[in-house]
Amino acid sequence: MDYANEIQRLRAEKNAIILGHYYQRPEIQDISDFIGDSLALAKMAKDTTADIIVFCGVHFMAETAKILNPGKKVLLPDLEAACSLADSCKYEDLKAFREKHPDAMVISYVNCSAAVKTISDLICTSGNALELVRNIPEDKEIIFAPDKNLGGYINRMLGRNMILWDGSCHVHNQLEAENVMLLKQRHPQAKLLAHPECTEPVLLLADFVGSTSAMLNFVKTDQHPSYIVATETGIVHQMQKSCPQSEFFVVGASEGCPCNDCSYMKLNTLEKLYLCLRDETPEITLSEEIIALAAKPLLAMM
Repeated sequence: MDYANEIQRLRAEKNAIILGHYYQRPEIQDISDFIGDSLALAKMAKDTTADIIVFCGVHFMAETAKILNPGKKVLLPDLEAACSLADSCKYEDLKAFREKHPDAMVISYVNCSAAVKTISDLICTSGNALELVRNIPEDKEIIFAPDKNLGGYINRMLGRNMILWDGSCHVHNQLEAENVMLLKQRHPQAKLLAHPECTEPVLLLADFVGSTSAMLNFVKTDQHPSYIVATETGIVHQMQKSCPQSEFFVVGASEGCPCNDCSYMKLNTLEKLYLCLRDETPEITLSEEIIALAAKPLLAMM
């Protein structure tokens, strides 16, 4: 079966929109109506006029789309597409932690469950976290969850002392400074681009730190001959399309490994996307109470 053609037909027939994250497989990115990072996809999900939203990403992203579009049908090609970072912060644990700091404001990275969003005061993404925290009074106590690496980066950049939840993304956390330095030795002219979910030693070596969209925009304007990329492999597909004259080297998860894939992101395939559109399942469902409570910090961010 020509899945691409069938997906195109079903998309038009059902007035559906396909949203794809930068970490998806290249063929998923190429067939998506809109490609972006968490912030851009959240905005697109909020503003779409489509009847059906198919979210090619992970579970928390599809939940976010449902929260912002409670009246629309939101589908996720594979319900097993979870997120190690979101899984590191359970609702009950954060609720108990917050009770120990009753005066603290809770800022949660968008990479968290809908339940966690309901007990957060503000949601942020890697693209806007610095700006949001910068606009909060310095004497305000803040709990930042669930990514300790992103939270630590914000603390260092802004001179803050936020209380950090002990969570991390396994994809970024496994990138080691030693492997980065080996690549820099092999490609001394290459610039290092790093996502703020990386550990501090990696970020200290970077020529540029930013979200996936920020890194992509950087290479588009910078036009350097070569880059070392410290994030999930999927973003390189868009980088190569935007800057075919440049070379890109991904910091591997281990020495000798030329890639750094998120196994959850790669669960979505063209076949699953086709079946998802055909059968209109798996569908993301959330209670009205969770949607109402989780929407508040998301809308506050926007």
